[in-house]
Amino acid sequence: MDIELRNIHKRFGAIHANNDINVRFRHGRIVGILGENGAGKSTLMKILSGFQPADQGDILIDDRRIDYKGPTAAIANGIGMLQQDPLDVGAFTVLENFIYGGAEGLTLKRAQAEAQLSDLTARFGFELDPHQPIDNLLIAQRQQLEIIRLLALGVETLILDEPTTGISAEQKDILFDALRRLARDEGMIILLVSHKLEDVIDLCDEVVVLRAGLMVGEMDMPASDKDLTSALIADTKGQLVTMMFGEELDAQSRPHYEIGAPVFIADKLIVQDLRLDMQPISLTVHAGEVIGLAGLGGSGQELFMRACARIQRVNSGSLHFDGNNITGASYRQLFRRGCVFGAAGRLEEGLIAGLTLIEHTALVADDKLQIDWKSVAKRADTRIDHYRIKGAATDNIEQLSGGNQQRMLIGLLPDDPKMLILEQPTRGLDVDSARWIWTQLLERCARGAAIIFNSSDLEELVTYSDRILVFYAGRVHELPDVSRTSIDELGHLIGGEF
Repeated sequence: MDIELRNIHKRFGAIHANNDINVRFRHGRIVGILGENGAGKSTLMKILSGFQPADQGDILIDDRRIDYKGPTAAIANGIGMLQQDPLDVGAFTVLENFIYGGAEGLTLKRAQAEAQLSDLTARFGFELDPHQPIDNLLIAQRQQLEIIRLLALGVETLILDEPTTGISAEQKDILFDALRRLARDEGMIILLVSHKLEDVIDLCDEVVVLRAGLMVGEMDMPASDKDLTSALIADTKGQLVTMMFGEELDAQSRPHYEIGAPVFIADKLIVQDLRLDMQPISLTVHAGEVIGLAGLGGSGQELFMRACARIQRVNSGSLHFDGNNITGASYRQLFRRGCVFGAAGRLEEGLIAGLTLIEHTALVADDKLQIDWKSVAKRADTRIDHYRIKGAATDNIEQLSGGNQQRMLIGLLPDDPKMLILEQPTRGLDVDSARWIWTQLLERCARGAAIIFNSSDLEELVTYSDRILVFYAGRVHELPDVSRTSIDELGHLIGGEF
């Protein structure tokens, strides 16, 4: 099975998201789809997978023009897509989701479905308990289930959108081994949308690079059996960055800021849910300080952050912010005192689907009783310009790419908070966008704000944190001097090697 995209065009208002894209994907190859946020790569993959139609152009499979509408029709033609947030039903078990997503739907017999599920999981080294509720699974396991479901539906082209966000190095190795097997042994086309260049170099045979809606180049990756030295990886990354942005980027760095007085104290804090037994955590955060939280998904860092923001219930211990006991306070009360929480789920918690960028700006205005829409529109335009958001003030937020949604989310934060608690602040962002976001955040640190953040990007944690708390199964290990910590050491600690 070979696929050709010919003269693909897609517009969203004034934005030409895909501008005359011509590319061919060959069977048995793993192809990285690269580009800065808003370059059009996700749009192109959604067109190929049937989630949205092209305005113009053709899709050819084995040189035959195919005209299909919707993801179900795309799957029937052998093309399936794994979304960044897997499409599953939280109230269902693994087996029930497998059945529900199957070609036969709910008519498939449970015993037959369980046997098929067991065969596919064993074949790829996945570990999935068929009777486990989806809500209890790590993101990596949910991805595994989605891949298994798509394979059971007979897909021959598998598209993955940022699949390594929020998974461990070990889980990534399992995923990559499975993808290599699918390409090598079964001749499948694997298309990887990612902003993690190391992953692309490690996994892919070739890359396709988009910039501002245009396809600007293709490049073969170093052979997997070649000794991938650090010098070769650095050189390849440099070439990819130049293709993506039109220029090389300086090395990541963080300016030094003086640490001020304590602004936040957690004293012997215990927060629990049904799946995790958290140990007591004590932490003092100072003005101008950045605290990074590391760990696999579900290790406790999310619970701790939400407890600190007074979104999650505290079992015992105390919290103090800006000299006040806030253990029993609400998030609204904490927000009024200058502590702001930013959720990882952009459209689930941070932003509101159906509202425009102007309306989002109005929601964070100081005076909401009487809105001066002309003034709010000017402020929205100012934010769009300052945060380099590719979109119009009158666009609904869901019309923006994920990266531009993230820029807008950061743009809605107060200019002078006392503390920011941020879940995955650069989730899904390309390297240049991530650096830009941190420039904005560190400017707030320079004015005295403290930051607590978590990330699945180990380089981000090591680069921007003063201290790191590593969470593993409810236990916490502190790295008091990040300058003496390597990315490799941090990876081992995340795996529980305290």
